[in-house]
Amino acid sequence: MILWDTTTSVAWGHPALRLVLDAAPDAPVGVRTLATDDRQQLARAAQPLVELLVAGAGRARASHRFSETAVGVRLRLTGSEQSRDGIWHELRVDLRDERTGLAAEVRFRSADGVGACQVRTRIINEGTDPVLLLGVTSFAAGFGGSTVDDLDLVRADSEWLGESRWVREPLRDHVPDLGLAGHGQDGRGRYAVSSDGTWSTGAHLPTAGLTDRVTGRTWLWQIEHNGPWRWEAGERRDGAYVALLGPTDIDHQWQERLAPGASFETVPVSIAVSGDGLAGAVAALTGHRRALVREHQDRRALPVVFNDYMNTLMGDPTTAKLLPLVDAAAAAGAEVFCIDAGWYDNGTTWWDSVGEWQPSHTRFPGGLVEVLDRIRGHGMVPGLWLEPEVIGVRSPMAGRLPAAAFLQRGGVRLVEHDRYHLDLRHPAAVAHLDEVVDRLVGELGVGYFKLDYNIDPGVGTDFAAASAGAGLLDHNRAHLAWLDRVLDRHPALTLENCASGAMRMDYALLARMQLQSTSDQQDYLRYPPIAVAAPLSVLPEQSASWAYPQPDMTDEQIAYTMCTGMLGRLYLSGRLDAMTDGQRDLVHEGVREYAEIRAGLATSVPVWPLGLPGFADPWLSLALRAGDVTYLAVWRRAGAEAAVRLELPHLRDRPARVDVLYPRRLPAWAASWSAGTGALTVAADGPEPAARIFRLVAGVGTGVTSSQEEG
Repeated sequence: MILWDTTTSVAWGHPALRLVLDAAPDAPVGVRTLATDDRQQLARAAQPLVELLVAGAGRARASHRFSETAVGVRLRLTGSEQSRDGIWHELRVDLRDERTGLAAEVRFRSADGVGACQVRTRIINEGTDPVLLLGVTSFAAGFGGSTVDDLDLVRADSEWLGESRWVREPLRDHVPDLGLAGHGQDGRGRYAVSSDGTWSTGAHLPTAGLTDRVTGRTWLWQIEHNGPWRWEAGERRDGAYVALLGPTDIDHQWQERLAPGASFETVPVSIAVSGDGLAGAVAALTGHRRALVREHQDRRALPVVFNDYMNTLMGDPTTAKLLPLVDAAAAAGAEVFCIDAGWYDNGTTWWDSVGEWQPSHTRFPGGLVEVLDRIRGHGMVPGLWLEPEVIGVRSPMAGRLPAAAFLQRGGVRLVEHDRYHLDLRHPAAVAHLDEVVDRLVGELGVGYFKLDYNIDPGVGTDFAAASAGAGLLDHNRAHLAWLDRVLDRHPALTLENCASGAMRMDYALLARMQLQSTSDQQDYLRYPPIAVAAPLSVLPEQSASWAYPQPDMTDEQIAYTMCTGMLGRLYLSGRLDAMTDGQRDLVHEGVREYAEIRAGLATSVPVWPLGLPGFADPWLSLALRAGDVTYLAVWRRAGAEAAVRLELPHLRDRPARVDVLYPRRLPAWAASWSAGTGALTVAADGPEPAARIFRLVAGVGTGVTSSQEEG
């Protein structure tokens, strides 16, 4: 073990995580080591732990990046404290800049046995003059011990219908070699990725990472904010650096005037570390996410949800349409039935009239309760779609609520796609939403809400705020506090996170809500790459991908869409009521198999046997490993070769039994397991796109199901 000089360093952690900070009196505090252990001794840290951009100081060198801000390089250690809170190991690091009187309090916490930590920074004005903050990092560090030429950047773009498009590419593709050593200065450029407005994952994902192709050393991070954020990576003379932030002035019109004695806290971020490449960092971040999420009965039960929207009723529910679907969903094995959009509408155009959330009388002549009672009568939990943060411009609530209860700019209430946006800083807005939720739960017995979010109001509100970005940040935080109070009052209530599919797929929300819609993609052939990629951003047991079998589908097509939902939260839709008996049997088989494997999914770690999925890849595969059992989904798309080799290195040199879990009554795929290479080769007959779910059980003797030949 390395013995660190405690007069110039701070060491903290547990057997799965080691953090060492350099803290010399003549240099800024910086991360020397953030790894799974302390065997790796890196060069002295130069990148400051905290970067603090203020109007009166700016950057130490002219640049556009959050590296070497003037205040950041002056912050010095004043103290530290280590503590324990249940499973969490905690560290507080105190810093101060004597020139401005600004102090920084950086808090780390890490769950016992998990190679990851959550970090947030609080800035306190201990000086005598107000200070205008323009940007504060939640975490900044050099990725020491690696040359930029050996590093890959892992990141993802995302948009409606095309979520979670991951790429792995050399960092040099974005950070050119400028010969910094010969110039005696650090660079001025960076590769920055940011998200604006309230669709936190509407263009890019707040999850990304760096991995060393030579050593396997990897960091994987996520910014845990339901609003604007920024991450950047760049090159210094001593190597690569990373900076993680919430909203900033340069990106998001965020400023915060900090009066003497006042403080500001950044959004939380998390960093997972591994010496075993991206797969190891994914495993660490998966374990960390499980420690972050709120305890809830849904985490143990993982019920099958049927939702009437996708490719089914499409926002046009009525009693006559719903009752046959309710019966068919119950027969299929669904445990929650969610009535999607339209249940509150007495006309035909409800988009701009939402907000009062009273059940329609025209759609439900016998009352909505008739449908809810049918759902309960089958032993299912009744659910409703709700878009709580918006008020349609024609809604009665638009005139009942005060103007201050809405986001606004320059005194004008913001309108986006014929909706106003509530400002949850205002007590009237909160009281309205509380009344809606408590009424629907208390009077109608609703136990599940699909919380949708289909507009983005932009940079924020300048009403009662130092800046539009500051107003939005306070609203974002008020939204999280509202969710916490809802679940405190109704602990059995299940909340689904949806935002036009997955436009707000972040762990500020997912630490609170129980499952995440992964897309609005209606084409069953285009959905699999989204479902395969989702567990890099979301826990498998929270990843709700649609399976929407239809009466006009072939059996292979039904199996294809069912497989899309089965290695996550099975999120069922489709006109089950209009299917033949044979088609219904195929759907029921998928639901039964999911019910058998779901407990294992809740402890599993994702693996990508074909690497990160491409949106147009001919073969796609996702594996979830849980102890000695690995669940494997494989899709063959149009134009693909007949066979594919799937790499499962965690099973290398181990015998394994290979079973087809679903579908069992369709033609079997040939499967051949090679223990020496840890690879499964599968082959599918026929030209039609097809998919299968396999189970591999390690250590019980090599074999295959009776319909397959042993490899």
